[in-house]
Amino acid sequence: MATEEKKYQPKDYKSDQYVRWCPGCGDHAVLNCLHKAMAEVGVAPHNMAVISGIGCSSRLPYYMNTYGFHTIHGRGAAIATGVKTARPDLSVWLITGDGDCLAIGGNHFIHAVRRNVDLNIVLFNNKIYGLTKGQYSPTSDRGFVSKSSPYGTVEDPFIPAELALGARGNFFARAIDVDLKNTTDILAASARHKGASVTEVLVNCVIFNNGIHKQITDKEFRADRTIFLRHGEKMIYGANNDKGIVLDGLKLKSVTIGQDGYTLDDVLVHDAHCKDNTLHMMLAMMGGDMPVALGIIRDVEAPTYDEAVHQQLKEVQEKMPCRTLDQFLRSGETWEIK
Repeated sequence: MATEEKKYQPKDYKSDQYVRWCPGCGDHAVLNCLHKAMAEVGVAPHNMAVISGIGCSSRLPYYMNTYGFHTIHGRGAAIATGVKTARPDLSVWLITGDGDCLAIGGNHFIHAVRRNVDLNIVLFNNKIYGLTKGQYSPTSDRGFVSKSSPYGTVEDPFIPAELALGARGNFFARAIDVDLKNTTDILAASARHKGASVTEVLVNCVIFNNGIHKQITDKEFRADRTIFLRHGEKMIYGANNDKGIVLDGLKLKSVTIGQDGYTLDDVLVHDAHCKDNTLHMMLAMMGGDMPVALGIIRDVEAPTYDEAVHQQLKEVQEKMPCRTLDQFLRSGETWEIK
C-alpha cells in the first residue's frame, strides 16, 4: 500500500465519538495501539476501511476517523473481502472477536484466510461473550463456568492460531493488551504484510472474565511464561534471558542455557518467513510448561486473492473486449425461453 507524503499522527485516525467500552477493558489499549500503528504506516485515513461484525470489539469502527462498516454477526470477513476485492487500493481492516469470528463467522474467517485476501484481521480474544453478558465462547477452556455453562463446558476450545494456520494462513501474530509497544509494532507489520494477516490480541474483560489471561500478562511472571519471537533472533526468554527453546527430537523443549549441557548455540533461531508452517504451528501451540509465544509467528509472502481476481478480469477483458448491451443483442447469439 503506497503511503501519502503527509505525515499523519495517531489523532488523525481518531473519531470524535465517545468510546463506549467498560473502564479497564483491554479493547481500549488495542484501539490506542491501532491508532499509533496506522500513523506509523502512514496510509491516509480516507484510504482506509475498518469493517467489523458484532460484539464489544466490533464497536471499534465508530472510534476511527476512516471509512467503516459495522456489519452483522460473523459476516465482517465476507464484507471485508468484498470491499478489498472491489477496491484493492484501500487498506482494509477487519475487527472481530472470538465469538464473532470463530462461531457464527468461522466459515467466513477460514475462507478469507485460505484465499489470502489482503485483509488486516485483528481478533480480540477474551474467551467470553461480553456484549451478550457472559456466555462461554468458542475459545473458552474446557470446564469453564459461565451463564450458559453453569456446570462447566464439556467441549474443547478453538485455538485461533491452529485454525488460522490450518486454513493455510501466511501471517499470524499474537499480542497481549498490556504490552502497547509490541502490539503497535505487530499491527504495523500486519498492515505492511501483503495478504491475509491475523493478529490475535489477548484482551481482558473486566466484567465477565476478569483476569483470564493473568497467568501470562501479570508483570510478576510474564517474562518466564511468555516468549516474544522476532525473525532472525534466538528464541530466548525469561526474567534473566537465560531460557531458550530447542528442538528435542520432533518436539520443542524449554531449557536453561548453561545447564544440562545446553548452550546458546542449541537455541533455535526464529524464521517467520519459512514456507513450511510445521515449526510455526508448534510455536503457536505452546503453553502449559512451555511459554506462550507472542510476536509475529508466521510472515510468508504468497499471491493474494484480490490481485488475482483483478488480473484475471484484465486477461479476460483483453480477450473479450467489453461490448454495449446493443452490441450484445445484435451479436447473432440467441436465447430460447420456454
